[in-house]
Amino acid sequence: MWTRQVLVALLAASVVGVQLVGAPAVQADPDPKLQVTGVTLSRTSVAVSGLNTVPVQVRVKGGYDSTDPSLADMPLNVWLQRTSGSGTPIILLSTDLPRVSGTTQNGEWAGPVYVPSTANGKFTVIGVTTGPHAVYESGPMPPDPTPVAGPTLTVTGSNLPRITAKVTPGIVPFGSGFTITWAVTNAATGKPYGTRIRVLLGTDNQCDQNVGGDLPYTSTSGIVSKAYPASAADALVCLRIPGNQVEIASLRLFVARPGIVSAVPSKTSAPVGAIVPVTGNVLGAPAPCPVLLQRLYGASQWRGVSTGVVRTSGRFTVFAQPAYKGLIPYRVYFAACGRFQLGISKTFSIRGL
Repeated sequence: MWTRQVLVALLAASVVGVQLVGAPAVQADPDPKLQVTGVTLSRTSVAVSGLNTVPVQVRVKGGYDSTDPSLADMPLNVWLQRTSGSGTPIILLSTDLPRVSGTTQNGEWAGPVYVPSTANGKFTVIGVTTGPHAVYESGPMPPDPTPVAGPTLTVTGSNLPRITAKVTPGIVPFGSGFTITWAVTNAATGKPYGTRIRVLLGTDNQCDQNVGGDLPYTSTSGIVSKAYPASAADALVCLRIPGNQVEIASLRLFVARPGIVSAVPSKTSAPVGAIVPVTGNVLGAPAPCPVLLQRLYGASQWRGVSTGVVRTSGRFTVFAQPAYKGLIPYRVYFAACGRFQLGISKTFSIRGL
């Protein structure tokens, strides 16, 4: 059973362009006051096309062991987890389900879960939590879902949205702004939907939470562009197509950065065989990417002689060891790592004595 923390992470990751790997399955810690005797769905299958969502009614039977009058209108949320299929959402979450009959201690709660086309697969009800869900998006984590061996919903999605992004310039220099031209098209046809689509353009936590962001409309060609300041070049940026509780689709990315490397030896001369620390920096601090100290052999062949790792400060240390008497050229090589491009420091020399 997933913990609530993992489920929230999975819900945030249930969008195009984001992958959550290795989420641990651990013992649940549900709210002991919440008792669930059954969950039903109004249908077992649904077909959804394009940017639409289709409501499927959910009904929960159970109760909450409390006489606190402030909880009289407490809603519940039902969680469905993907069990098969190729769609992008991992989790579907119902709306805040109001109590429709009975009492808080013994009642029924009902309402919809909105299913996007991108679900496209099978989802099984796995648990129920107390709501409203919105209070948990930025607050402390509540107890984990009360486990339920619930029904399965089969989703057949068609004309799914595809989101692409063109960043200009393609590799964003440090200290410079950039522009992203986003496009939303029908993945089945490769063409736009032909209508203006409201999207959310966000940075940083706006890509995971409902905490603001720009809400423009695309053109009828599915295009929307935005100019970003230099400060956004190290933040997550995204386009999200809002849904109800779960996004219809989104794309998140970090822009590409150049590999800018500097390196300085602690000594410019040392006896043959002596260890000479070489310290340096990679702009943007791409930790823990590797760096390689290279020595020039002959007229043009560079070979690695020492390895290091970029620390969170951006700094690194490698070690030279003069192999013969005379001036020996060195450089630090930074291989492309994540969004950081290949970079090579200026050549420096250490004289072997």
